[in-house]
Amino acid sequence: MLLAHRLNVMMSCYLLANKAAGIAREIELGELDTGKGQNQIGTLQRPGDTRWSSHFKSIQSLQKMFDAPVEVLRSIANDRAASKYSRGDAVGALKIIMSFDFVFILHLMEKIMKITDVLCQTLQKKSLDILNALDLVSTTKVLLGKLREDGWDPLLQEVQSFCLKHEIDIPDLNSRYVDVTKSRNKHDNTTTLHHYKADVFNVAIDQQLVELNDRFGVQNTELLTLCASLDPRHDSFDVSNICTLVEKIYHADFSSQERAHLESQLPHFQLDVCNHPELKSSPSLADLTIGLFKTGKAATYSMVDRLLRLVITLPVSTATTERAFSAMKLVKTRLRNRMGDEFPRHYMVVYIGKEIAAKITSDEIINLFDTGGRRAEFKLIDM
Repeated sequence: MLLAHRLNVMMSCYLLANKAAGIAREIELGELDTGKGQNQIGTLQRPGDTRWSSHFKSIQSLQKMFDAPVEVLRSIANDRAASKYSRGDAVGALKIIMSFDFVFILHLMEKIMKITDVLCQTLQKKSLDILNALDLVSTTKVLLGKLREDGWDPLLQEVQSFCLKHEIDIPDLNSRYVDVTKSRNKHDNTTTLHHYKADVFNVAIDQQLVELNDRFGVQNTELLTLCASLDPRHDSFDVSNICTLVEKIYHADFSSQERAHLESQLPHFQLDVCNHPELKSSPSLADLTIGLFKTGKAATYSMVDRLLRLVITLPVSTATTERAFSAMKLVKTRLRNRMGDEFPRHYMVVYIGKEIAAKITSDEIINLFDTGGRRAEFKLIDM
């Protein structure tokens, strides 16, 4: 922790002192464009604990400012005023970051995350567009497959060019690869080229494809298709398809008689929503469900309302809620381990709903709890 803090402080100082000279040199060589808003002094992007898209930005910023952390680590390693532990950590980190293995994985992850980042950003939206999400799953799989087939040679050339630029040793790719974590086998003739291509490049991409196929299998895809086909304002609205999927997926939630009522209510529901001035402007299925309740039509289309309520619970498996569970590790620390459930529960609500909490002023909180009594009970207010 001390090394990380010191690294951040020295990184900022180094960037401020050397960025201008570096920019001027690269502009002179024609490697940077000039203009308003170009070449701003920045720092390394810190990866978030619960948002994977931030890791992509961290990789990009590390590639762009690679010289800065190297120089800072060297400075710490040679600083006699620093503790031996800090110098040792700096030397160890420097050996890792200046290795071909680190540079190769850095560039490989940048290629993979550049493909998956669009899908990642879409899945993290609170109002999930199911149709576009399904299309992005398909395109992501295709682009990952294309990277696996055609991306090796460009990646290797990019890594070698990066190593030459930053004076990093490039191993002989035709030599025998030695894995220091395993016992040496005289019959193992795996070359360094084969290791990086088959054991790292191909395996990393295959794992992404397997994960996508597991997450978006046939049953999950059918469930998402049902979500998309439930919006009567889209051409994908199909009564027979909805009834088939309901019988297949939600067979325990609807009896045969209720499924028959659902089939008879869906055509009326479609026409009613498309013609109703309030319902037709609902931006999502969740808002449409709220609109049915406010207009009193939830009782008229009781089976459709039940199906909509089942479908809008699907976001509990999306990245938004996964971030909430990940946030529990940050909130429920060792120091808060003996607290009761009530305080962490309220703390989590504020932590997860940061956008809403930011709109609440201190005066509003004081006025809410300043009731004159010793203790004030929580009460629900309209946000």
